[in-house]
Amino acid sequence: MTENTASTPSEPTTVEEVYGILLGRAPENRMEPRLAPLFRAMDVLGEPNKAFPIIHITGTNGKTSTARMIEAGLRAHGLRTGRYTSPHLSRVTERISIDGAPVSDEAFVRIWNEITPYLDIVDAELVAAGEPRLTYFECVTILGFAVFADQPVDVAVIEVGLGGITDATNVGDGAVSVVTPISLDHTDLLGDTVEDIAREKAGIIKPGGFLVSAAQPAGAAQILLDKAREVGVPYRFEGVEFGVESRALAVGGQIVTVRGLAGRYEDLAVPLHGAHQAENAAVAVAALEAFFGGGEKELSIDLLREGFEQVSSPGRLEVIRTSPTIIVDAAHNPDGIRVSARALTEAFDFSGLVVVLGVLREKDAEEILRTLQEEFSDLPVEYCFTQSASPRAIPADELAELALDLGYDEESIHVAEKLDDAIEYAVERADATGDFGGGVLITGSITVVGEARTLLGKDAA
Repeated sequence: MTENTASTPSEPTTVEEVYGILLGRAPENRMEPRLAPLFRAMDVLGEPNKAFPIIHITGTNGKTSTARMIEAGLRAHGLRTGRYTSPHLSRVTERISIDGAPVSDEAFVRIWNEITPYLDIVDAELVAAGEPRLTYFECVTILGFAVFADQPVDVAVIEVGLGGITDATNVGDGAVSVVTPISLDHTDLLGDTVEDIAREKAGIIKPGGFLVSAAQPAGAAQILLDKAREVGVPYRFEGVEFGVESRALAVGGQIVTVRGLAGRYEDLAVPLHGAHQAENAAVAVAALEAFFGGGEKELSIDLLREGFEQVSSPGRLEVIRTSPTIIVDAAHNPDGIRVSARALTEAFDFSGLVVVLGVLREKDAEEILRTLQEEFSDLPVEYCFTQSASPRAIPADELAELALDLGYDEESIHVAEKLDDAIEYAVERADATGDFGGGVLITGSITVVGEARTLLGKDAA
């Protein structure tokens, strides 16, 4: 069957119409291991990938929070920023942000219509060569570069979609390459050891750049170090050249002191919970130092404080409601679940907890369940298994069966296929403590968290 590469007969006029066109290309989790079509698209569009400096971020966990911290620091220094992250929680425009806010509907639609004829050229060439058309993620990435060039931005903070070497975002060369903690995830695509995954993620380290890395498992750190030496770029690792000196709990987050590459930054208010967010803050500080002065120039503490005070990270241990407290967290792999569980235990004094859990098929549900069991062993916990609307969601009753096989108490398990029913059940159970000491945690996948935020009337930014 010949694939239709013709332009849309009439131009879309709304974000929702554009999103429908994008979804018609390929599922979001379809990632083509290729870069040539992306470079071709950049070429026909006039190389928007070279229109601004880039801070490029990869890793397994913490990418989006770190991106937001870096962006906040850049904005505090008076720079106009673009931020590209994925996936979105509520609306596709969240992926492409200008100065900390989702791109306007007008710009999103207008620029999509402007680049469509050029995407058609690339599509036609791909089909003629027997290859799939540009995918959903490839098109959104191209759109992101085009938006940033159109606005224009002074600097873009760009998060990879998956891996690094052949990720669509890798048509951009990072002035600073940032690697957040690496662990096992997407093993079917990236490899089943941290060394294999690090090798993929090291692909964003380019000549002329600067590597800033979070603390890593030894094998992963060696891969990153070898790549930096191979391409001849400076490298700095958390725990060696920079890191968190101290942290203390505070209302709505924590107060952190960071030892950076060029200075020491005391009492930074970070309005996010958990030791992992303090570590993300240290990585962000080092990345900013690398960007502004090659790691040799101390930042203004006043500007850094101003920037970090404004940081938010929707869907990351985010309190959506109180009485009872409802928290959403987009952790979707065992390591993410572990650090989030520890942060929740540290920051919230719950007498009991109801966990609403939904997991996608490609994730390690068994290990996620084991991790929850271990981390909440000292807290009375009930579980409500559910599923998002994603076709990739593991059925709720299948999650429950897996939990029983792992030794979960049958009395602590409830199943609600619909997320709204799951939330209603969880709230009722949390309220049943009578003293408002019970909390609700909604977690396990970004799709579940995104849908929960929408159901609870929370818009992402």
